[in-house]
Amino acid sequence: MRAQRVFRTPWSENALFALMAMRAQKLRSFLTLLGVMAGVATVIMMVSFVVGFNNSVTAAFTTFGTYLVQFQKYEPRFGGPGGPPEEERNRRDLTIEDAKALKRLSKLVAAVSTERYRFQNVVVKAGRAEANTPLLLGANPDYAPANTHFVQDGRFLSDADLTHASHVCVIGTDVADALFPHADPIDQELTVNGVAYRVVGLFEKKGAFLGGGSNDNFVAIPITAFDEQFPEIKNGGGDTIHIATVPRRAEDYEALIEEETAIMRTRRHLKPNEPNDFAIFTSAGQLQAFRQITGGVAAAMVVIAGIALLVGGVGVMNIMLVNVTQRTREIGLRKALGATRRDIATQFLVEAVTLTSVGGAMGIGLGLGAALLARILFDFAAAAPPWSVLLGFGVSTTVGLLFGLWPALRAARQDPIEALRYE
Repeated sequence: MRAQRVFRTPWSENALFALMAMRAQKLRSFLTLLGVMAGVATVIMMVSFVVGFNNSVTAAFTTFGTYLVQFQKYEPRFGGPGGPPEEERNRRDLTIEDAKALKRLSKLVAAVSTERYRFQNVVVKAGRAEANTPLLLGANPDYAPANTHFVQDGRFLSDADLTHASHVCVIGTDVADALFPHADPIDQELTVNGVAYRVVGLFEKKGAFLGGGSNDNFVAIPITAFDEQFPEIKNGGGDTIHIATVPRRAEDYEALIEEETAIMRTRRHLKPNEPNDFAIFTSAGQLQAFRQITGGVAAAMVVIAGIALLVGGVGVMNIMLVNVTQRTREIGLRKALGATRRDIATQFLVEAVTLTSVGGAMGIGLGLGAALLARILFDFAAAAPPWSVLLGFGVSTTVGLLFGLWPALRAARQDPIEALRYE
């Protein structure tokens, strides 16, 4: 027993021997660790990019209304040729009367915003200055609370503006900077396609949505004035009306969707077995859709990382088997002096884990570097939480345990007499 204790090498010494061997054979060790490095780096990058993207999406939807429930004619989609399908084009238009019914009949709703948009052929000028193709919005006073988009100066549209179809407007900061760069925009006059409007309010800055176009480059006018100036959109020449609503309380969000859907179905005389002939856009639903996309990307990257780790693990197993062969006489000598099978197996297993841990550390460094580079070059909020670093070390250690086990057992089963005879 005393001899066994003398020749039993501590884990720390086994790890030190492994590091010394790696230093002596730098190229072979580096090539062996490439797979582990690539796999762990992919894991870190995947976590960083997915977490960063999810945080950006969540922040964007929070800014633009976390509990928004919007009714519209067409289903929300991300572009695509041909426009909406025929079934959606044949749907009846939503109307201002539908919005009034939701406001009157819903017990859970806090605001009902009627919105109409003109995306193209909008010319907004003030003197010789011209805004850069802004979006034109026809809205009612509930637009601000429904979309969590308030004014920072002046006021928003009022019920009186709506009743009288007043030629007043609230503009975004991009429009203000383009038309009135050196003046207070409030009470200034601008023209929308040649029709004069007085600026009564300036929207707070929203910024871009998910790195896309600016959400500050638009002009809001009363929806009644919008319909007077652009009757072709009201009469079916566009995406008809959008009805945006929010609940009084956050906990009533799901109940609001059910209540308002029932009101809309009743107004449109739909039978219980008939599908909705209108679209429901919810910020929570879109957020979930984005997260499903990132989940799919993450799954694909997990497969890639798994392949890289498998290749790296095979490389580690190969080099450990070579080490066992090269150190056969050493194994025989240690056994002859009292080392047990457990001692030999532990020695080679610790060496394998040390090898993959070094590769894991290098992979973590590469992954964190890629995340930092994305933040600097693309202003993308890639974020590597502490648990992702622990995950990287855990993955690399697991690879060492799994693929170092067979070489360690093979070394432990060596017959000491035959091992001492090995040349």
